Amino acid sequence: MSHRDDDPAGLDEAAPEPPALDPVTREAVEHVLAVARRLVPDAVDGVSYGVPALIVDGKPLIGVSRSARHLSVVPYSPSALDTVRTELTDYSVSKGLVRFTPDRPVPDQVLSRLVQARLAEIRG
Repeated sequence: MSHRDDDPAGLDEAAPEPPALDPVTREAVEHVLAVARRLVPDAVDGVSYGVPALIVDGKPLIGVSRSARHLSVVPYSPSALDTVRTELTDYSVSKGLVRFTPDRPVPDQVLSRLVQARLAEIRG
């Protein structure tokens, strides 16, 4: 393994670029973030806990992660997720995320309420 002078630990080699998203998956991810951006236009792109996210006031608002079988909406707050949990009975929901697929996205109105709940936590 070779090292560059500005990369003494070889981190560039240890962290390869993630595989490209297929167009359908990319559209599903971008849609979740677009719903949040409409509600919080001052949110900025970032990463939180390794997940692509929108950041507000230095805190993660909402993120979207992916695995081999599904995507997940990550609100970074179990209590924000609790505000819409009863509307997600047809989805796999854990303490901190909602799993979905591109052909079965989380409804926009539920995403909107989730984003608003998280924003209220951030901005109090």
